[in-house]
Amino acid sequence: MSDKMKNLITRAITGVFFVAAVVTCFLRPEAMIFLFALVTGLTVWEFTGIVNNIENVSVNRFLSTVAAVYFFLGMAGYCSGIVPSAVFIPYLLTVVYMFISELYTKAPNSINNWAYTMLSQMYIALPFATLNVLAFRGIGDMVYYNYLIPLSVFIFLWTNDTGAYLSGSLFGNHKLFPRVSPGKSWEGSIGGGILVLIVATAIGWYENSGMHDVAEGLAMSVPAWMGLGLVVVFFGTWGDLVESLFKRTVGIKDSGNILPGHGGMLDRFDSSLMAIPAAVIYIYTLRSEEHTSELQS
Repeated sequence: MSDKMKNLITRAITGVFFVAAVVTCFLRPEAMIFLFALVTGLTVWEFTGIVNNIENVSVNRFLSTVAAVYFFLGMAGYCSGIVPSAVFIPYLLTVVYMFISELYTKAPNSINNWAYTMLSQMYIALPFATLNVLAFRGIGDMVYYNYLIPLSVFIFLWTNDTGAYLSGSLFGNHKLFPRVSPGKSWEGSIGGGILVLIVATAIGWYENSGMHDVAEGLAMSVPAWMGLGLVVVFFGTWGDLVESLFKRTVGIKDSGNILPGHGGMLDRFDSSLMAIPAAVIYIYTLRSEEHTSELQS
């Protein structure tokens, strides 16, 4: 068996387990929180390891990772209504400590350390933490767990990747962003977007058909689902390009090798780091407009 075939099989097996783990974890809130707390920690650990190879950069990997995981768990507890907002105080104190500690390390460039430390929190920890905002949504004094919206973000990303690959392979002639990612084409992006719109329509129909048990007031219309799909496509593509720019800047091909055939955690979740916060903004903008319309009527 050739090395190319072995790599293809390895990639396929890893991909199946990866998709299965992500999909099934959303069926239970505890499983979602556990898996993505782990993903957050592994991704920050990977990121800080990469930047520590840059000259005059020395980030506290352990503390940055612990802080990120704590922030994710704190956000899960707060969004689900289990703990008060005071849960974030230890995280804020940790951030302050990571700034002050540079006064005593005698590092050659403390600004670099501060910048990359904060980047690990803003670029990775914060987006993953906002996944809880999508999963736990409140109506009045009640908080409901709804797996469909956070899961759909990943379904849209995977659908877009599949559609972009097929369309790009068949029709791709115009490069989307050759400086950062020479393999992407406008034709692929359009094909991926069209496929996502079809899938979003199907998910919207599924939610509104009564097959999915959702609290009254939380269901979205089919056009709203299509809008969410487009938001995920645009920001997911930018997320992919951002990570490509990061890897080109630091001079690496893959962010890691924890996922055989798929690279590292950043390689697998790069699109979601931009798509998840964008989805949160979209959902809450939509709810705000609906609430305004109700008041006016």
